[in-house]
Amino acid sequence: MTLEPITLEGRFVRLEPLAESHHAAMCDVSLDPALWRLIPYRMTTPEEVMAYIRSRLEAFAAGSELGFATVEKASGRVVGSTRFMNIDAANRRVEIGGTWIARPWQRTAINTEAKYLMLRHAFETWKCMRVEFKTDALNHQSRNAILRIGAKEEGTLRQHMTTWSGRLRDTVYFSILDSEWAGVKAALEEKLRRGKPPAAATPP
Repeated sequence: MTLEPITLEGRFVRLEPLAESHHAAMCDVSLDPALWRLIPYRMTTPEEVMAYIRSRLEAFAAGSELGFATVEKASGRVVGSTRFMNIDAANRRVEIGGTWIARPWQRTAINTEAKYLMLRHAFETWKCMRVEFKTDALNHQSRNAILRIGAKEEGTLRQHMTTWSGRLRDTVYFSILDSEWAGVKAALEEKLRRGKPPAAATPP
């Protein structure tokens, strides 16, 4: 597993290595309080957005993460962020997480294709044995989205973390194994083949 900046590009989405140059574009779509209701952290000011970006860059330098700006190809707009995290090269394991997408672009092909591109890179380039996902037990939209891409639910870690609001979060874990990737890949490619570009959207 070689950790280096990469760009992953599909039909609907381009995942660009996260950089400070994405700051203004991320501010345009991320300062929506409703977006962070079920995410452990939140960004409410341009300063917090820059701190978020710099934290991701520090984690990349430490070898534990590879962050992306999620770009809608049709418009060229940054609509969110995602990352490879908890990278464990020795055990060929990685987590796809830290994902947020601005509300106008949720429930579109953006997230499905982003996950497909990242899974393909994890299994086919990095030769991972396992890719993990986790989400808030209360976040049914996220849980259903993870199941739809073909991951298996593994269990719940109770009082796993404290969110920005002080709430103790139960976290649900999911995974896809290398032996399952061929079937998951075929199903995702069929979803994307039938998919349509996201409708034009404006930020909240």
